[in-house]
Amino acid sequence: MTNSERYRIEAKARILKALAHPTRLFIIEKLNLQDYCVCELTELVGADTSTVSKHLSILKHAGLVESRKDGTMVHYSLADECIVKCVACIGEIAHRQLERQVACLTENA
Repeated sequence: MTNSERYRIEAKARILKALAHPTRLFIIEKLNLQDYCVCELTELVGADTSTVSKHLSILKHAGLVESRKDGTMVHYSLADECIVKCVACIGEIAHRQLERQVACLTENA
């Protein structure tokens, strides 16, 4: 593997690792609808502020979300809309896997 290939693959892996948590996927889906401040996301997620802030930090470090200050509030938004397509594609794969599992269970019943 060349250095260029390694860098490209590692960059993809960082993004996938950032997405590899249900709360972070939920945040991505919510930010697709509108921008939110940490307090709003905390309420939506149902976790404490420090936990949500940590998830946002991971997403921001991966380049998936960006923030802007508005007085004392920090608002988050998606850094790139194409991540929504990626998450939707993952959802389609998961749905097809479940359909195959159900088909196998009904075959064997």
